[in-house]
Amino acid sequence: MSTLLETAPGYRARHTLPLRVEAVRQLKRRRTLVMGAVLAALPFVLIIAFAIGGGPDGNGNGRITLMDTATESAANFAATCLFVSAGFLLVIPVALFCGDTVASEAGWSSLRYLLAAPVPRARLLWSKLTVALGFSAAAMVLLPLVALAAGTVAYGWGPLRLPTGGSLPAGDSLPRLALAVAFIFVSQLVTAGLAFWLSTRTDAPLGAVGGAVGLTIVGNVLDAVTALGDWRDFLPAHWQFAWADALQPQLEWSGMAKGAAISVTYALILFALAFRGFARKDIVS
Repeated sequence: MSTLLETAPGYRARHTLPLRVEAVRQLKRRRTLVMGAVLAALPFVLIIAFAIGGGPDGNGNGRITLMDTATESAANFAATCLFVSAGFLLVIPVALFCGDTVASEAGWSSLRYLLAAPVPRARLLWSKLTVALGFSAAAMVLLPLVALAAGTVAYGWGPLRLPTGGSLPAGDSLPRLALAVAFIFVSQLVTAGLAFWLSTRTDAPLGAVGGAVGLTIVGNVLDAVTALGDWRDFLPAHWQFAWADALQPQLEWSGMAKGAAISVTYALILFALAFRGFARKDIVS
């Protein structure tokens, strides 16, 4: 069959399941719209909370954190939104988009029909993974963009006040926030890899999504075990807040570089396992 397809006039494997078609399919999914609405609503929820509570009051120990400076400017508010969501909330869209890729097709019993279209298995995975990562990146960008817009209206446009003292001009704070968002996305590649690999192993989308979120939580728990010592450096969770180094008077790269290297390494291994396992899997759904 593969030989006949390769010689069939007009057939090109790379033209099957175009990214545009897959992106439109995923964009119309209800879970995509709901996830986007949740992320867009978070800044407004925080603004209402600060309005009701009278703004941040400090943590009582004399140390200033991002939460304490949330209402100083739009840039501070955007940084605070990243701070409160990076540990868990931003994990969910990545796990959802990457874990609901192949498993959902299998759950709908449409996977075998896609492959019989015929779409090569590698092409199917590449298309779905690319779109899933694209939507994950869009989720990472949506939150700070809405926060900047809402924060500008609520608190005004101004410099980014640093918890360590001093401030960054408003013009310099935007590239720093962009770098922080980029690192958060890279750090979530491990979750993406877990969800995508699980999606190729099960026909239950919730199993793939829940498994990826659960394993990410386990990583956070292990990172809290100080008895592990230097072994924690090999946990992606250990570096998840290294993006805060971008919000320093002098930009610090070491933590983000180590965290990115760990995350990308694990992600590449998981993606490779997904492609290898799916290539040999019997598709019956």
